[in-house]
Amino acid sequence: MRILITGGLGQLGRALQTVLYDHEIFIVDLPQVDITDRRAIKDKIGNCQPQLVIHCAAYTDVDGCARQPELAYRVNALGTQNVAIACKQAGIEMLHISTNEVFAGDRPEGYEEWIAPNPINVYGHSKAMAEFHVQSILDSYYIVRTAWLYAPGGRNFIHAILDRARETGQLRVVADEIGNPTNVKDLATAIRALISNGSYGIYHFVNEGACSRWAFAQEILQLTGLRGVSNTPILGRDYRRASTPPPYAALLNVTGASQGISLRSWQAALANYLEDQGLS
Repeated sequence: MRILITGGLGQLGRALQTVLYDHEIFIVDLPQVDITDRRAIKDKIGNCQPQLVIHCAAYTDVDGCARQPELAYRVNALGTQNVAIACKQAGIEMLHISTNEVFAGDRPEGYEEWIAPNPINVYGHSKAMAEFHVQSILDSYYIVRTAWLYAPGGRNFIHAILDRARETGQLRVVADEIGNPTNVKDLATAIRALISNGSYGIYHFVNEGACSRWAFAQEILQLTGLRGVSNTPILGRDYRRASTPPPYAALLNVTGASQGISLRSWQAALANYLEDQGLS
């Protein structure tokens, strides 16, 4: 299959290139192509003539979105609209990557795929609007929501925790924000299985199980042998930031699991990641 990946140089884009090794892959990313430029993305899709566009490109700095709401909506909402329109005009499928932050986080039991989005922050609103555009414009689409993604390279929650632990020997981590830590390799593998099935719809692909940010940090410390580091649980209101994250926004994989697509536990995925990175 000929597949075009927007945001192809990002963490998920790179993982997808690895797992989709037997497909013909085209990459779209800044600065060569800007998804907010409708003509540019239309021309790129027209030139490559893919059968599927996997839309990973987004403004994912949640606090940055809160500080720059116009940029968030331009990239996440209108940029996605541009990609969807180009796919519609070319008669091709689209797989859109979304987030658990399209939900308010008011369901301790978690969110199934059929629950309507009700975001509480700018990032979530911009991504919910992106989903709306995909559903309104296209007949053949996948929407894949994920959460708390981590990958090799760059900076992520795992490396931030380890850096702080080694520098100071003490942590203060939010204990009332619940989500699903997700290994990018597992997400990419699930996406490969999904497009092989060809079953359109909305999916929640996260590593199985949920935890608080504090519990996530605690597991990182245990697996890396940093058991002597003090890890103090705090409340979200005590950690000042520009955005307000949804407190209980764990995703439940019901639709994918019904088709045989399940991701391993977040603990197993984390242990594997740390081992691969030489950190455990």
